[in-house]
Amino acid sequence: MMAPFRRKKSSKEFPVKVCTYDSELEFHLEHRATGGFLFDLICRTIGLRETWYFGLRYMDKKGYSCWLKMDKKVLDQHINLTPEGCVFMFMAKFYPENVAEELVQEVTQHMFFLQIKEAILSMEVYCPPEASVLLASYAVQAKYGDYDEAICKPGMLISENLLPQRVIDQYQMTPQMWEERINTWYADHRGMSRDEVEMEYLKIAQDLDMFGVNYFPITNKKNTEVYVGVTALGLNIYSKENKLTPMTTFPWNEIRNISFDGKKFFVKTNEEKGNVATTFYSEKARNNKELLDLCVGNHELYMKRRKPDTMEIQQMKAQAKEEKHRRHIERNKLAREKQLREEAEQERANMEKRLMQLQEEMAAANEALRRSEEAAELLAEKNRLAEEEALLLSHKALEVEQEVTRMRMTARKTEEEKIYLERKTKEAELLTAQMIEESRKRVMETEKLKNELIHARVAEKEAKEKLLNFLSRTSTESIFITPSSSPETPALESNTYDLMIDGDMDQLSLEIEKERVEYLTKSKQVQNQLKELRSEIEQLKIGEKQSPLDKISAQQTRLGENKYSTLKKLKSGSTKARVAFFEEL
Repeated sequence: MMAPFRRKKSSKEFPVKVCTYDSELEFHLEHRATGGFLFDLICRTIGLRETWYFGLRYMDKKGYSCWLKMDKKVLDQHINLTPEGCVFMFMAKFYPENVAEELVQEVTQHMFFLQIKEAILSMEVYCPPEASVLLASYAVQAKYGDYDEAICKPGMLISENLLPQRVIDQYQMTPQMWEERINTWYADHRGMSRDEVEMEYLKIAQDLDMFGVNYFPITNKKNTEVYVGVTALGLNIYSKENKLTPMTTFPWNEIRNISFDGKKFFVKTNEEKGNVATTFYSEKARNNKELLDLCVGNHELYMKRRKPDTMEIQQMKAQAKEEKHRRHIERNKLAREKQLREEAEQERANMEKRLMQLQEEMAAANEALRRSEEAAELLAEKNRLAEEEALLLSHKALEVEQEVTRMRMTARKTEEEKIYLERKTKEAELLTAQMIEESRKRVMETEKLKNELIHARVAEKEAKEKLLNFLSRTSTESIFITPSSSPETPALESNTYDLMIDGDMDQLSLEIEKERVEYLTKSKQVQNQLKELRSEIEQLKIGEKQSPLDKISAQQTRLGENKYSTLKKLKSGSTKARVAFFEEL
């Protein structure tokens, strides 16, 4: 993706390359251009309005990864120049508490989806194996659309990067076995659009323990190495070996002030009898600068969420709602058109099948007619022969009768002749009777053949009438074949930042926690799916291939704990007790 407009390069301009997780942008900026100017230019180019979540990451001349400051000139921030110019990574800097409620624009959801997916696949964010398979099925739906057996041939997903390598290594499963399990869930997502799939992906990902946590290595007063994690809800303290379960936490509504002095980082919390201070120690002062920057930005968003929406956000939500409604109508229309097209194609196939049947019936009728005609001709020939034979027999009978008469007339000559003639007469009479009987039989056979000929001609007539009726019906049938148819982060004037908390903040926190519990109840079906897959692949697990985080996650699952239950339990104690716990590590 290229910038829509590029001015002619001049000697007072320098090239800038901005990478996102799915595109690259190129610009030419004036030497006096600030970070804010570049950031606004990028947001306008990609159509992003929820700018407060994002920032620009770059490598400085010392090889450190830094966030670009919005209020300073780009070239004054010690950027490491490459042959392509200044190279930046446009990415999420802050994370929402509830992705479904806070992420309004589709482009914002897509940017978070790509970044979280990359973090999970690169194992920067830990994801349990069963959740990895479910998320992979959503990623496939987002890329390819609805599951289609004709397109999704075996082996199609094997070359895709869908699962963390850590998950693949710890199970005795072939790529085909993983593909089969991904396809099982992929087929269940039929009908979901890309924005719906990406939102479901983020809903599941936000429940991962490492989602939206920026880790910084620190030590306490006893020089114990731990991590401090900056999140949308506050600061979490993790042991060096366990980045999943925090040992203690400091919610934003309990923090009064944050500041740093060199390598020291101070957090002052609210208590009834005064403020309680906690001190962190970082290896480098620059880490404290970034830590303070993230604390300020996350706290500002924390306060912003607990206030009524601004007119800009209300307008964006209204536009997003209207756009979703419009897309929903369009999807329903497309689905209806697709259904009608499939029905038309099915009807076309049925009509073609019916046409073939009719053609077969017509061929069979023609064959029957041909056979009837041949049978009629054969019967006519037999009848002619029978008539001729009967006529011949009648002539012979007449001749015999005449001979009998003649013999009777000459029988009187002599007695011997008489006896002889009588014998001959009897023989002749017997022969005559036999010939008469034979003639009678021939006559009867002739009559029978005449009747068969009559029946054959009637059958021939009926066959012709049936064929004519069939052809007439076929010609009148109509076969219808339907054609396929941000505000910028404020400059840190000093190393101190006061967090002003309203009196009803605790009540708001309780309400947010209540909404979180309701969401977890709604996600019970997803949890049941994950439990089923976990049980299915448990027997194929290779124990020695499990990482420490895998073992910790498995223990949490056995105890029935999750990200939110752990945070709730840690926040239930007093602030002073949590500070004392951190300092005694």
